[in-house]
Amino acid sequence: MIEQLTIFESEKSNKQQAKVVNVASVPQRSPFRYPGGKTWLIPTVRKWLRQENKVTELIEPFAGGGIVSLTAAFENFADHITMAELDEEVAAVWEIILNGNNEWLSNKIFNFELTHDNVYKELNNPKKEIRDVAFCTILKNRVSHGGIIANGSGLIKNGENGKGIASRWYAKTLKDRIAAINLVKHRINFLKADAFEIIEKNVNKKKCYFFIDPPYTIAGKRLYTHFDIDHERLFSLIEEIKGKYILTYDDTEEIKSLVDKYKLQYRTIPMKTTHHLKKNEIIISDNFNWWTENT
Repeated sequence: MIEQLTIFESEKSNKQQAKVVNVASVPQRSPFRYPGGKTWLIPTVRKWLRQENKVTELIEPFAGGGIVSLTAAFENFADHITMAELDEEVAAVWEIILNGNNEWLSNKIFNFELTHDNVYKELNNPKKEIRDVAFCTILKNRVSHGGIIANGSGLIKNGENGKGIASRWYAKTLKDRIAAINLVKHRINFLKADAFEIIEKNVNKKKCYFFIDPPYTIAGKRLYTHFDIDHERLFSLIEEIKGKYILTYDDTEEIKSLVDKYKLQYRTIPMKTTHHLKKNEIIISDNFNWWTENT
């Protein structure tokens, strides 16, 4: 069941059925297998973006795997899209794909001979050029347990059908995804930048849509390099946004207390983890007029 809750509800909660989205039903646009990625949320994001015939500007300040920005570009939801990412390794990938020599990167991936020796050689060599950082980030993302890029993640051991590190290394698929992104990259502006600065700079834009997916309070430390953010500061910024926004979070008492403090609206939505466990996440938005049954 999904509960529609706002801070002003005290006596009555409306309940609606919600289905866990099968991510296989959503087009896979990103070259990343991103921990904490939002592929499962795309059907909901589409409904949110359809509040207008076409969004003038979409900003994704914590880009990560970039699935929302890519979906908006491929499916013609927005005229202009800004992706921002602070993590040096993730940012290098987007910098090369969107602003650099993405053909070099796709060819490097396609022609790479995936062996343990070659993986260790690539990951342990000094990486002086941004394109080398980009390739090693994709490599690490694809051969590491859970796709975790942050320090401390080990390589896949058994993987699917005993394939080990080759379990998630789909060279032709990755090359094709990069080539496809090349066709829509003219709509996307990528910035290596701090999410808070991006939001602050654009907070007064009334026609802007913000999709904000920060590192979560519980899992963030394990999954990301830049996990330690000021969650309350983010909520205070959200309160100032003049445009439309979605803010996603883990379903915790800490986050609910911030929702309460800043008098924001939220809904809970079910998702399935990589270990096939069902859990709820929170969606915070400026309005829920777009929210429908079975969202």
